Amino acid sequence: MSRLLVAGLDGSSGVATDTLTSVDFGGGQLSDPFDASKAHAFASRGSYAGVPARNLDDLGDAGVVIIGAPFDWGATYRAGARFGPKAIRDTDYLGFDGYRPHLPTGIDALGVLKVVDAGDLLLPPGYIDESIDRIGDAVETIARHGAVPIILGGDHAITWPNARAVAAVHGDIALIHFDAHADTGNTTPTGMLVGHGTPMRRLIESGAVSGHRFVQIGLRGYWPGPETVAWMEEQGMRTYPMSDIVERGMRAVVDDAVAYAAEGADAVFLSVDIDVVDPGMAPGTGTPEPGGITSRELLDTLRRLSRELDVVGADIVEVSPPYDGPGEITAFLANRCVLEILNGMAERKLL
Repeated sequence: MSRLLVAGLDGSSGVATDTLTSVDFGGGQLSDPFDASKAHAFASRGSYAGVPARNLDDLGDAGVVIIGAPFDWGATYRAGARFGPKAIRDTDYLGFDGYRPHLPTGIDALGVLKVVDAGDLLLPPGYIDESIDRIGDAVETIARHGAVPIILGGDHAITWPNARAVAAVHGDIALIHFDAHADTGNTTPTGMLVGHGTPMRRLIESGAVSGHRFVQIGLRGYWPGPETVAWMEEQGMRTYPMSDIVERGMRAVVDDAVAYAAEGADAVFLSVDIDVVDPGMAPGTGTPEPGGITSRELLDTLRRLSRELDVVGADIVEVSPPYDGPGEITAFLANRCVLEILNGMAERKLL
């Protein structure tokens, strides 16, 4: 429900409490997912790879539903991730024909998984709580339909409603988190509970995802501080910093992650912050941290995890097109992250 403040109907200045008007936007979903006349100017205009467009009320037999969350009011440094969903969809040199056969396998995951696109949610800029609620409601609707939600962000604050909604449907899930940053802050720098540096803490403290179900890959840099790291250890979070990947190799780290995530969990949610990749290969992001993994390592790992584990949801976040440059290499990478997740899921289904 979108809340609009209007001027006093009696002609007085200011806003009286009895003049508050509520306008129904269907919980943030347009009747036409790509209606450019009603969507935000930064919203997507066409579906991912040309797959069928569907409203959340009419998902049919969809096995996977792509949905955009153009939200960046949780960012604490460089904003712009509200433009991420559109860039991820648009940045593709192939035809928008709903057909993407994978070169190594020949599998068209879009067809095998019956992928559809529900467009971008209509989120009120600046209203964090309302936006979080709309995102969570939409993701839970998809999951309860029996489909796998893949959410295009948006800053990383959206993982709080995304994973919470998936856990509400699927129970005891593991969360495999790719990121340069742990995102376990107690609050934002200005004291807010919801931001792109706090979602994993909110998930643990709410009980939506247990701390010992977290696997974090690619952490590096100079945040968070020792107190937060100690809290993470107390929760049983499993972290693999870049130093571990450099010393042992990505394959060995992923071997551990697969074994750890698969042990006892009902299913898996993947959360991919594009800044896990070195900014030389993914510059279009809000908080770049030098020294990350390669784009090749990320793509291969996502496909492997989606093939070997029961993935019931995923998000790709922190793509900020204003910082991507004319080559759009970050958006291209994010587009392919979606395809590699889908292809791993299709292989798991067929093989």
